Amino acid sequence: MKAETNRSDIMQINFQDKNVFVMGGTSGINLGIADAFAESGARVAVASRSREKVDAAVAQLQRHNGEALGYVADVRDESAVASALGDAHGALGPLDVLVSGAAGNFPSPALGMSANGFKAVVEIDLQGTFHVLRSAFAYLAKPGASVVNISAPQAFIPMQLQAHVCAAKAGVDMITRVLAMEWGDLGVRVNSVVPGPIADTEGMRRLAPSEALADTVRQSVPLRRFGTAREIASMVMFLASPFANYVSGAVIPVDGGWSLGGASAASAAMAQSLAQRDAD
Repeated sequence: MKAETNRSDIMQINFQDKNVFVMGGTSGINLGIADAFAESGARVAVASRSREKVDAAVAQLQRHNGEALGYVADVRDESAVASALGDAHGALGPLDVLVSGAAGNFPSPALGMSANGFKAVVEIDLQGTFHVLRSAFAYLAKPGASVVNISAPQAFIPMQLQAHVCAAKAGVDMITRVLAMEWGDLGVRVNSVVPGPIADTEGMRRLAPSEALADTVRQSVPLRRFGTAREIASMVMFLASPFANYVSGAVIPVDGGWSLGGASAASAAMAQSLAQRDAD
């Protein structure tokens, strides 16, 4: 089944004169989020560790005739993150929307994973989220800022080959809830969006590298299709809009119902596929 979302369906909310920062916003889902905000009139800043990707993303965002800025920063480097956010604040002013979406993943059984491999994912997903949110706090519009973390189903669904991601993303969702409590009296809302299987992303290519496995994942989604980056962007934009002014501390799956049971079945298929590949 084909996704119904198209450009005219994206939230009819005017983000003109709003300042948006998307950490990790140079590829995949996060670039889709940045692009949707730029299309809706926002001034958008993106950051990632690849200069090439940053430059390409800025060029894409500028096609919407808005202001777009790009910074090189690795979320594992707190000083680099703080510098990028500070520079964006200096150029744009207080941040109305902060999206923290940097993530790392690779499929591996726990016994086949090195300590450094586990640490790398935790540093990117969990510690990186902490770096972004803590460093951004001084630059958020108060009251009124919306912070959205991009989480994953692994935060609350145990999946084979994903011990590192399950641990890291569970931490991200707890940071979301705690900061919603700590920052609420300042008028700052903090939420998490949980994408399901999303088409044309590096994450899906790693977890379902073959067409047969991709089809297994697709059939495990109640809606029988992959989602799109624009559908994730729509939820993020809703959370950043006045329509969600009383939504904070929420962890919201946008997954076609995948987390209702299909994620576990797909996890088993992925583990079996990897075991077969290694046996061959």
